[in-house]
Amino acid sequence: MEHLLEGYRVYREKRWPELHSLHRELAERGQSPKSLVIACADSRVDPATIFNAGPGELFVVRNVANLAPPFENAPGSYHGVSAAIEFAVLALKVKTILVLGHAQCGGVLAALDKRPRNPHSFLDAWISLLDTAKARVEEAHHEHPPTALEYESIRVTLENLATFPFVADAIRDRGLKLAGARYGVADGGLELLDPATGAFNPVV
Repeated sequence: MEHLLEGYRVYREKRWPELHSLHRELAERGQSPKSLVIACADSRVDPATIFNAGPGELFVVRNVANLAPPFENAPGSYHGVSAAIEFAVLALKVKTILVLGHAQCGGVLAALDKRPRNPHSFLDAWISLLDTAKARVEEAHHEHPPTALEYESIRVTLENLATFPFVADAIRDRGLKLAGARYGVADGGLELLDPATGAFNPVV
């Protein structure tokens, strides 16, 4: 905790003087980010840093392996990621939803683990969202399954997003865009999914 507090003190001394007027404006008029980023909780992959974004520019959801479940009509259940997607699309009316995967993803490695899943594990249940992507990777016999699954998980998450009725409505009615990208932790490179070809191409 002391490490966090020390970071806060540095923020207040060095960054807050530059940001306080922006924060005052954001407090008065509210937020209006144009993009929802679904990113991994991995501490090495910070969307605001990667996209050089300031306060108020990105609406970010972070979870293990940057996943979104398919739509479920289940009143009374807790769906944190789905609720964030709903808020971003219906309340904030974002123009883009970006699924941001990354290299060396621990969630992907967990999905590839051959050990039996623990029925009482929150993590194992969540990682089961990668089963469809994993089956595709296994069927294609990729030389490096972890990397292949990092890419395929982004594609499957985009497919899951399209199952939400309000996402489909926003795509049709106001041009909401769905996008996928993969970040290289070691080299800082970003690859963007080409929806026409299904390939990931480097951003230059």
